Amino acid sequence: MQKDYVPYGSDVAAGTFECVDCGHRYSNQAKTSIPPCPQHQKSTHTRNGWKVLTGQGDAEKDPYPSR
Repeated sequence: MQKDYVPYGSDVAAGTFECVDCGHRYSNQAKTSIPPCPQHQKSTHTRNGWKVLTGQGDAEKDPYPSR
């Protein structure tokens, strides 16, 4: 199954992202890893990721900086 979102902690290019669980929008410059949604709650945030609205999203060569 292919995901249509970028998981928390992924390397991302600059862009605009939307939380797949609550719709919160986040814009950033290139990051080593994208943070969790600031409105994160275990009971409502089950997918734990961001939909890429603009930019390139997950870096294919290094998607998880700590792995």
